[in-house]
Amino acid sequence: MYKILLTIYLLSFSLLDANILQKAIDDAPAGSILKLPAGVYKGNIVIDKPITIIGKEDGVILDAQNKGTVITVESSFVTIKNIKVINSGNLYYKLDAGIVLKECNNCEVSNCVVENCLFGIDLQMVNNSIVFNNKISSKDLDLGLRGDGMRLWYSNDNIVKKNSLIKSRDMVVWYSHGNEIIENYGEYCRYSLHFMYAGKNYVRNNHYKFNSVGIFFMYSNDTIATGNVIQSSLGATGIGIGLKDVSNFTVKDNTVIYCARGMYIDRSPFEPGTTNWIEGNKLLYNSEAIHFHSISENNIIKNNTVMGNIEDIINDSRGAKTYKNTIEGNYWDNYEGFDKDGDNIGDTAHKVYQYADQLWIFNPNVKFFYGSPVISLLNFLGKLAPFSKPLFLMEDKKPKVRIKG
Repeated sequence: MYKILLTIYLLSFSLLDANILQKAIDDAPAGSILKLPAGVYKGNIVIDKPITIIGKEDGVILDAQNKGTVITVESSFVTIKNIKVINSGNLYYKLDAGIVLKECNNCEVSNCVVENCLFGIDLQMVNNSIVFNNKISSKDLDLGLRGDGMRLWYSNDNIVKKNSLIKSRDMVVWYSHGNEIIENYGEYCRYSLHFMYAGKNYVRNNHYKFNSVGIFFMYSNDTIATGNVIQSSLGATGIGIGLKDVSNFTVKDNTVIYCARGMYIDRSPFEPGTTNWIEGNKLLYNSEAIHFHSISENNIIKNNTVMGNIEDIINDSRGAKTYKNTIEGNYWDNYEGFDKDGDNIGDTAHKVYQYADQLWIFNPNVKFFYGSPVISLLNFLGKLAPFSKPLFLMEDKKPKVRIKG
């Protein structure tokens, strides 16, 4: 099939009649390439055939004038490149968005800017497609009222790479499997990346900062998260990486820094007989390095660097068996043992107990005073001469003494 090149020429006024671009799409044979010159085109266009639309120069803008979705794709083999998409509608129940792709495969959205759109780029039952190097921001609303910057909904085997989400709400990957989420950036959002009921996804080298939550995995399995940087998750409950009811996860070589909770582990692994591997991560200068909620056993926690945190291990659930995780070969900056043979492994185990800090862990009102001289003194006295039996949390039998590399 020959591809037909169509060029749309601007009229003298700034906002083109919607019929011009939509008519060009309707009239173009399947496989055509439409190259748009700079100008403002009216939005609410629908693409229902394999076609390519490219902004051939800077300044190509599609404007929905605050009504509906700017671009709706209802065909496979559609490509949209180098276009600025602005001013979607405000209706949540209609999921007004910048770009929506529905029930299609082998599409591409790349090098686009999505601004002042309730939802950004929305993939609904989309497979084997690419979303690359787009810049997305939501409408100027309170955080909870913004739409999601990007959504993958029942969408599998896609590549989402080098996108930027600024002042959006969430990026969500729900009921979606086999996707690659690579080298994306998120700032001043709520969940910079949120998974639910999703499996076999690959999350690599993303950078998220100043969000409420970095990466949160829920009810998911068989996923790898590696090389990600999560920085300064905001608020008293800000989380770097969260694992809730997940199984067969590998969380490796990530850096979590300046968060209230570095890693949050809740009933994970969830499936009987499964394991999660938490290895080679750097948990630095967080209020809590690892926070266990509910019973979480059979995690393998090895070769991590735990440094500069106020608390290394927190368990907020009575009866939880934190010690039933395999914890070995980590570097703990508050390890008090020696390394006489110089093999970089402590001569004695590193054991963590819960002392007077039970006061604020089990009574949130006391947490207001955490870090005060009174609580610090109670912690010191509790360790010096425990007035109640401390709670044993975990033991690293082979703690690293020095950080190498």
